[in-house]
Amino acid sequence: MSDRSDVLIIGGGVIGVCSAYYLLKQGASVTLLEQDEICSGSSWGNAGWLVPSHSMPLAQRGAVIQGLRWMLNPESPFYIKPRPSMELLRWLWRFRSVANAKSAQQSARVAVEFSQVSSDLYKELIDETNLDCYYEQKGLIGLYLTEDGFHEGLEEAKHLVEFGVESQALDTEQVLDMEPAVRPGIAGGIYHSGDSHLKPDDLVKGLAAKVEEMGGTIHENTAVTGFDVRNNKIIAVKSDIKNFEADQIVLATGAWSSEVVGDLKLDLPIQPAKGYSITFGRPVNPPSFPVMLAEAKVGVTPMGPSLRFAGTLELSGLNTNIDERRVKAIRRAGDDFLVTGVSSAKEFVWCGMRPLTPDNLPIIGRVDWLSNLIVAAGHSMTGVTLGASTGKMVSQLVAGEETVVDPAPFSPMRFQ
Repeated sequence: MSDRSDVLIIGGGVIGVCSAYYLLKQGASVTLLEQDEICSGSSWGNAGWLVPSHSMPLAQRGAVIQGLRWMLNPESPFYIKPRPSMELLRWLWRFRSVANAKSAQQSARVAVEFSQVSSDLYKELIDETNLDCYYEQKGLIGLYLTEDGFHEGLEEAKHLVEFGVESQALDTEQVLDMEPAVRPGIAGGIYHSGDSHLKPDDLVKGLAAKVEEMGGTIHENTAVTGFDVRNNKIIAVKSDIKNFEADQIVLATGAWSSEVVGDLKLDLPIQPAKGYSITFGRPVNPPSFPVMLAEAKVGVTPMGPSLRFAGTLELSGLNTNIDERRVKAIRRAGDDFLVTGVSSAKEFVWCGMRPLTPDNLPIIGRVDWLSNLIVAAGHSMTGVTLGASTGKMVSQLVAGEETVVDPAPFSPMRFQ
């Protein structure tokens, strides 16, 4: 027994749901499969940022040396847990090959364009759907404890200006005037007026409900177990419930992508990078702006009745075990930068798997030897930022139309 639709989407996070929305808008019949519940992965507990300002890749000059230093410290912002894994070693080798100034500039240029397109699309999408997801375009303030950190931030901002990301340097007094929740004594700040924020689970769940209103079919708790492939085409997608057939298949499975495509012989160098967040009930004196605690790599976002601290990257394989040392590092960063009274507020600790590619660019496009498969995965730490533009691009690839940006830099074939 099988179900059939024009397009079958595997994955119920922000990428899968945005893709379903744009495909339905252009008239396709859509079925979406999610192995757990909608928005149960990294789309739930992230910082909720739409940030062209965060387009510089993790792989930059000096990143390998810094990563080796942090590797010895389980409380560091980017922690690689030593373990015997050929996939991890191959990923690290690819990461090393693009950790240079030229590659970083090329990646940033592409990422800025794609994220700016996404920001514009989100404004339209939220207006069209009337989603209540606490969306605001107030900008974002990067905060720096040290002069060295502030200088590095200014250098990065200078590079991003070349690609159209405007910013304003702020001295300590200007930061405190703008955001009284900041602790006095920081070195300075950088304000990015073009950034936005929202509550990501409200976005994804609200849009999923809209997808069903538009006629889309969503199957939760439906895990993909394999594929029936004939003559370079996926004939059916097998699940633990039944088989599904479709003219086009969209793979939007994030950090689980490599496991899902196991029998398709497709090289998707996506490392699951565990991120953490702590969501507090509305504390005393919360910041009114989203802020980046730069040296700690922790983002703080006001989300309606709550406040979320999100950060850290941990390459430790596919697991959702919470390491209290990393949670404490996030709390400590909040105390270092802010005077917000979160100690008495009710909190919820979460961790999820971010899909990290070596070059920090997502993998979006068709696979040469599978004529009806489109990959839309590997969005690293910018899944929410790039959700709308990825969904739009997927719908255009399905329709054979010109895409919102040049698809070549995102092609799955760059890794084959």
